[in-house]
Amino acid sequence: MSTESAAAENESGPGPDAGPDTETSVETTEAAGDGTEASGTEEAAPQPSEAEAEIAAQRELRERIAQRKAAKDGPIAAGTKLSGTAADLLAAVRAVESGEKPAAAVFAKPEPEPAPRPAAAVPEPRPQTPAAPAAPAAPVVDAGPDADTVAAVRAVLVEAGAPDTLAGAAATALGEGAEELLREDPWQLLRVSGVRPEQADGFARALLGAECGPEDERRGRAVTVWLLEQAAVAGHTALDLPVLSEALGKRGVPDPAEAVQSAAAEGDAILFQDPVEDAPAPEPAEEGEEEAERPVRILVGLERYALAEESLADGLARIINSAPKEGGSLGDGWETAAEAASGTTAELIRAAAAHRLVLHTGGEAARAEPLALASAAAGLGLRVCVAAHSADGRRRAAALLGADAPETATATVEGLLTQTQGPGRDADGALAADLLVVLDAPQLDVDTAAMLVELLADGTCLVLSGDPGVLWSAGPGRVFADLLAAAICPRLASRTPDFGPIGELVSGIGIGELTQVEAPGKEVVIVPVRDGAEAVHRTVQLVADSVPRAIGVPAEETQVITPGHAGAAGTRALNAALKERLNPGPGRFGGFDPGDRVVHVAGPGRIRPGRVVGADAEGLRLECDGEPVLVPKEQVERAVRHGWAVTGHQAVGLRWAAAVVVLPGDAAAGLSRPWVYTAFGRGERHLSVVHGVDSALPRAVAEVPAKPRTTRLQRLVRAQVPGA
Repeated sequence: MSTESAAAENESGPGPDAGPDTETSVETTEAAGDGTEASGTEEAAPQPSEAEAEIAAQRELRERIAQRKAAKDGPIAAGTKLSGTAADLLAAVRAVESGEKPAAAVFAKPEPEPAPRPAAAVPEPRPQTPAAPAAPAAPVVDAGPDADTVAAVRAVLVEAGAPDTLAGAAATALGEGAEELLREDPWQLLRVSGVRPEQADGFARALLGAECGPEDERRGRAVTVWLLEQAAVAGHTALDLPVLSEALGKRGVPDPAEAVQSAAAEGDAILFQDPVEDAPAPEPAEEGEEEAERPVRILVGLERYALAEESLADGLARIINSAPKEGGSLGDGWETAAEAASGTTAELIRAAAAHRLVLHTGGEAARAEPLALASAAAGLGLRVCVAAHSADGRRRAAALLGADAPETATATVEGLLTQTQGPGRDADGALAADLLVVLDAPQLDVDTAAMLVELLADGTCLVLSGDPGVLWSAGPGRVFADLLAAAICPRLASRTPDFGPIGELVSGIGIGELTQVEAPGKEVVIVPVRDGAEAVHRTVQLVADSVPRAIGVPAEETQVITPGHAGAAGTRALNAALKERLNPGPGRFGGFDPGDRVVHVAGPGRIRPGRVVGADAEGLRLECDGEPVLVPKEQVERAVRHGWAVTGHQAVGLRWAAAVVVLPGDAAAGLSRPWVYTAFGRGERHLSVVHGVDSALPRAVAEVPAKPRTTRLQRLVRAQVPGA
């Protein structure tokens, strides 16, 4: 590893310019935590999705929620007091909180909703948008709600003194009838990303006047949902009731228990009772005494993620239970393929032959093992598909599969769900594949994983492969980590290391050690800096001059990675400086010029790198992953950003020839071992570290693991798999 001072830069190569879940605080989610890189309200702004599957999934989830609401007896009208079943539930929560009664005595375990499935098919094919007769030259990003709806919402906002710039986002978040909904319940404005409770309170006071107060049931319900949404941004699918109650109290809700029950009665949230698995078993009861009850924890979650986790657990159990019985005979073809392989690849082939769900872990070099499995299965005549997190991951997978593999043998996960890539569907609506290998599995959130598993017919083998050391999914859940911990299927750890100085450095980080590595070819360079301004200056010089000159990697193949968007050396400051050096221009269209390197933000933590091709009256024209994309002008500000610099979470699943990781002093508190592991592993040939955090870097690697996430998948799937 090379460490160079500022004075030495002009003389040689790249230099300075070349906790437990139950204790998780909801307040920390407002900084987006591990899930979105502390990007602030800009990162959390609503992003109209361009993926048809995501739109269809949202529609289906809303229909499910509507059905569940319709099934409730006596829904509570906004602004009224609780009664009936809701009052009973409120009394139950208070009894548990006061210690008067044990939770198990007052909360009934929710029964999972049955999901009938025909054999070898998904239960109900997800609604699909009819394909157009011919693909347009430039797919257009969904423009959002119609103009009349936006205008009506804008009028309400202006009337109450709220910024009219929120009109489009509010119309998108609240849907049809948004104007009436805001007048009836002004706190529904909290459903707009970036709006905080104090801002919604001001809006409500302007509309309701003297009727507005902190004890209003509508406020308590809306703040409850807002806190759960903030928790989802940080990766949680549920929160412990005491944690949520404490957070509600801090937000000025006088009766947290009533607020939670009101949200539950309206179908906005669900209460769960889960046993505390690590609690000691109760002592046997003496004769004549009541049997002691096992401790339980009360969780509160949003219905969307509850349905997704339950659906995912059901689907995984269906897949696992369709596997051959233990001891079943391996086919001659499988055994021959296993004998022709070696090491973990041979073990993986045998596991896939005998089981329908297999987990595989390893670094970048280990990706060759599940791809060798896919090649072996294809050679046996099986229908095979390999899915990756990004288009870049798909290209790397296709390269390893070889030129003889058909284009339909690889896809992105999004491409599979939208039916724009991959093998398509069979007559029953299931994925037309006998083996599905999913790379970058840690990036699966519960929504995406549930939809993916729904596509698989009984008997399909699912192999989830990924590096457990990288950052978890941007969306809620920790699917891969939960499945590894659940121990419900074979788990194979690769013995193939990542080679070279970068591979050695990253492998050490994975076990909590920041070691100095030998880098004779300047594969790894450390660039000390004193402050954010110097960090930006050194980064620009690295990208524009030092790395191209000393390493031979051009600026367009070098990616800058930094912890957050804000700050003296965040993505905003770095992109502004890099644009001025690499593609100066007046920013004729929303701050962009032809030739600008950009990222199209498809969702929180999910990007498509590209370049600006041009702009016209319709919008900004990009080229992303080799495909033309048209972003309507009203969407440009929130859907497109300059892309010379990205955050660590946005870089997951992507690789570049060279990476420049910028660690300014103000980012020290946000560093963790998964972040450093992810960022340092993005460069294939070269890594420069612009280092301004001193001892915070080794401390983060050694002492700061991934932030805990509260999820239910591990328990749900264990309960459905016999012998788990």
